[in-house]
Amino acid sequence: MHLHAEQLSEHLRKQSLLPVYLLSGDEPLQLLEAGDALRDAARNAGYSQRDVLEVGRGFDWSLLLEAAGSLSLFGDRRVIDLRLASARIGADGSKAVVAYLADPPPDTLLLISAPKLDRSQLKTKWVKAVDARGALLRIWPVDGARLPAWLAQRMRDKGLQPAPEVAGLLAERVEGNLLAAVQEIDKLLLLNGPGPLDADTLLDAVADSARFDVFGLVDAALAGDPRRALHMLEVLRAEGVAAAVVLWSLAREIRVLGRVSSALEAGGNLSRLLAAEHVWEKRRPLLEKALRRLRAGQWRRLLLLCQQADRAIKGRSGRDAWLLLGLIASALSGRPAGRRAVCHRLTSSQIDDM
Repeated sequence: MHLHAEQLSEHLRKQSLLPVYLLSGDEPLQLLEAGDALRDAARNAGYSQRDVLEVGRGFDWSLLLEAAGSLSLFGDRRVIDLRLASARIGADGSKAVVAYLADPPPDTLLLISAPKLDRSQLKTKWVKAVDARGALLRIWPVDGARLPAWLAQRMRDKGLQPAPEVAGLLAERVEGNLLAAVQEIDKLLLLNGPGPLDADTLLDAVADSARFDVFGLVDAALAGDPRRALHMLEVLRAEGVAAAVVLWSLAREIRVLGRVSSALEAGGNLSRLLAAEHVWEKRRPLLEKALRRLRAGQWRRLLLLCQQADRAIKGRSGRDAWLLLGLIASALSGRPAGRRAVCHRLTSSQIDDM
């Protein structure tokens, strides 16, 4: 069967999970959220075990059939999360998927994520087998005409009550980038809380700061430019940007980099890991540069520092939240000079506590 992304919630609410779902598309946010919705539904239905298979060049397709044939020690329901780097899986891949779906194991959900399928790929045997046994969700980008309505609904889902002109203004700001749109909506909710949202509030919150904004601060730190990052941080503070917004932006990037770094040290493929994290193509060089500077343990320590900054912002410690944010930005840049530029303003006891 074929499903549209907007039909998935109703489908999951009204019927039991099918043996297989194929998610296909090039719009990263909707692809990620559809996968998350299916994984959440599986978890709620008692699928407590999950096997992730990353399919790239040279993948051994016998691993899929082995996973299908192996039994859980505790008889748990499980999800086989099959992630395709390419929609063209070759003869071996097609045979393996068709063989799996000829007799799918009980209490097992096969979740396949793939790039956009073209017309010829929709006619392949393995895609037809998925269609016969389960559901195919083709994720389409939200075009310009539909974007304001999509944004308005997204804001309402978050508890915001946008005035009629707000969604159109936000659509102009994000230029069709749904990931950027979600970031802006989250920032609006963090700054203003749920409730009415008018155009003036929107423009104040997401106005184009061509010189300094929180995303520019993060990019300067990722690029290894501590002096610029710290200067931008000072300007953001002077302009009255909330410390919580700055921390949210830094911590979000650090969490992604921490996960990728840990997976890299375990032998993962960088390109596939960044794709799995839905990192935009144009930003990958920045993240790759940061990953070369710091190791997994250092990313974990940075997250602990983010927790300390969060406590300071909430008034639960005697530390200066902005100085902690400066230390995080400097450490993210990986440059000792930037670290000293921040630390000279802290007392020795504060530094020791970190």
